[in-house]
Amino acid sequence: MPSEDNPVYTLAEGCPVGDPSASVILKGITPGSGGLSLLEDTQLLETLAHFPRERIPERVVHAKAAGAWGEFEVTHDISDVTSAAFLSEVGKKTKVLARLSTVAGEKGSSDTARDIRGFALKMFTEEGNWDFVGNDLPVFFIRDPVKFPSLNRSHKRHPQTDVPDSNMFWDFHNNNQEGVHCLMQLFGGRGVPASLRNVNGYGNHTFKFGKPGENTFKYCKIQFKPDAGVTTLTQEESVKLAGTEPDYHVKDMYNAIERGDYPTWTMYLQVMDPKDAESYRWNIFDITRIWPHKDYPLRPVGRLTLNRNPENHFQDIEQAAFSPSTLVPGIAASADIMLQARMFSYPDAARYRQYANVRPTKVFRGTHSPLRNCKTGQLDWVIIRENSEGEYAGHGGRSHQGQPWETATEVSIFTRHGVERLMRFAFETARSRPKKHITVVTKSNAQRNGMVMWDEIAALVAKDFPDLKVDKMLVDAMTTRMVLKPESLDTIVATNLHADILSDLAAALAGSIGIAPTSNLDPTRENPSMFEPIHGSAFDITGKGIANPVATFWTACEMLSWLGEKEAADQLLEIVEDVCEKGIMTADLGGSATTIEVTQAVCDEIDSKLGQKK
Repeated sequence: MPSEDNPVYTLAEGCPVGDPSASVILKGITPGSGGLSLLEDTQLLETLAHFPRERIPERVVHAKAAGAWGEFEVTHDISDVTSAAFLSEVGKKTKVLARLSTVAGEKGSSDTARDIRGFALKMFTEEGNWDFVGNDLPVFFIRDPVKFPSLNRSHKRHPQTDVPDSNMFWDFHNNNQEGVHCLMQLFGGRGVPASLRNVNGYGNHTFKFGKPGENTFKYCKIQFKPDAGVTTLTQEESVKLAGTEPDYHVKDMYNAIERGDYPTWTMYLQVMDPKDAESYRWNIFDITRIWPHKDYPLRPVGRLTLNRNPENHFQDIEQAAFSPSTLVPGIAASADIMLQARMFSYPDAARYRQYANVRPTKVFRGTHSPLRNCKTGQLDWVIIRENSEGEYAGHGGRSHQGQPWETATEVSIFTRHGVERLMRFAFETARSRPKKHITVVTKSNAQRNGMVMWDEIAALVAKDFPDLKVDKMLVDAMTTRMVLKPESLDTIVATNLHADILSDLAAALAGSIGIAPTSNLDPTRENPSMFEPIHGSAFDITGKGIANPVATFWTACEMLSWLGEKEAADQLLEIVEDVCEKGIMTADLGGSATTIEVTQAVCDEIDSKLGQKK
C-alpha cells in the first residue's frame, strides 16, 4: 500500500510507474553499442513533453545569453570522414549565428554565477541549417534523459520559498552520482569563466559523420576551443561582479566585437571507428564520460569567428531556436539516448509557442474552382491546424541503417494541455464566424491512442459551446466531403499532419495553392506570431515571373487583422479580389499576367481606392 515512506508515483492520468528516475531502454548486444528508447515508454515522453511547458515565454533553460553573427571557415581537409557540403573543401566559408548562455539562471540573472554555459551555433549551409547545441564542459550530469527535468529543477528556485536552495541541489546530485565528473568541472575554475569569448564548446554527444552514398560512417565528438585560451574568475571576483555588473559577459562580448576584437574558436573532431566502439573500455555514448585525447586525438577542422553584433537582440538571438535534431547530410544522430531525447525536447520547446496554425480558404471573385458548379461563397472555410506536437513532434529514429532489418520509427505525441488549448481556440474561431459550425477531423477508428484522446477532449470542449453546430469526420471521409459538399463545411480543426494535407487540398479546390495564406499564432499573445503563404519558397520557379502574389497579399491581410487593423485587412482583401475579378491573374488561376503585373495592379488599385502613395 502507498504511504509517505512507500509512495506510488503516477503519470498525469494516474497511471502508476515503478521508478520515476529511469526510462525504458533497449540496450545493445555489447556493452559499447548504446541503446534505444522505446515507444511504449510513456513516462519518458510525458516527462520530456511536460518540462518545456512549465514556463512561458522565457526559455526554461538558457534564458540569459549573449549572441552574435559570424562565419565558419574550413581549414583542414576532412573529406575522408564526411560528405557534408559545408565541410567539403579547405577555405569554404559558412554564415553562423551563435548564442552563448548561462543554463539555470533567469533572463535577469547574473552572468558570472557558477553555472554551465550553453554554446549553440546555427550554420546556414547550402544543404540546410546545421545546429551545434553544446555546453562549455566536456561531460554532463546525467546519462538517462528522464532525469533531465528534475536535474534542471534542482538548479532553480525552490517551489515554496522561490529562492535557490542548496538542499534541493545536493539532494539531486547525491542521488545521481554519475554526475560527479561534471560536478568537479562545475566547482572548478571553469564554472566561472572570465569571458564567453574564452569558453570551450563541447557537443558532448556522439554523432555519426559519414558518407550516406557510400554507406560508411565514423563516430565523432565535436569540440570548439577558444584560440585565446580558457580564462576563469576566482569565486570572489565572480561574486563581486554578480552584484556590481550582472550583465558583465553580455557586455564583454558585445563590446569586443564592436571594437573589432573578434573572438575565434578552432573546431576539432575526435574520430572513432565503429568497430572500436564494440570493445572500448566504457560506453562511448555515455555523456558523463569523455574520450581521452590519448586514445582519440583532436583533429582540427576549421575556425569559427564572431564578427557582427545583432541589430536587434530579441529578433536575432532570443527568437532563434536551436536543436540537435537540425542536421545536414553527412552528419547523423547515433544510438546516444540523451541525444535522441534532446532531438525531441528542443524543437518541442520552440514549436510550443505558436500552437495554432490558421489556414483560411475561399473562392475569390473572378476565379473558378475546379469543382463543378462551385460558386463564390459556397467554399469559404478556415482550417485550424495543431502546430506544436502531434505527428510532427520529431521523435523517433532509425537503427541498423543500410541493413536488411533496418527499422525507422516516427512517433506522434499528443498532450491533453496541447489538444485542449487548440480545441478551445478552434471553437472560439467557429463562434466568431456566421455559420457557427465546426467539424472535428479524426482517425480514431485506426489510431487508438492519441486520436481517441483527441476526440474525447473535443467532445469535452464542445459542452462549453452549446451555440455551435459540431460534427466529426474521419480524415479520409473528409476529403470526399470537401470535394462533393463544400457548402457543408465552415471551421475545420485537425491534427498537424491531417490539416497539413487537407489545407493543400482546400487551396487546390479554391483554385490554386498560390492564393493560400497561413498564420502561426500564439493566441495568448505572449510570444510573436508568424505569417506566411502556405506554398513556401518555391525555388523551382524563382525568377520566372509566374509565382502568384495573391497568397502573400492575403497573408498580409491576416497579419493586419491579428494586429487589430481589421478595417485595413478587409480593404486590402477586397482590392485583391477586385484585381482578380478584372482578370489580372497568374497562370495558375487561368490568367496570363506575370508576378510583377499582378502586384502592380494591386498597388495601383490601392492608390486608386485609398489614395495612398506608391
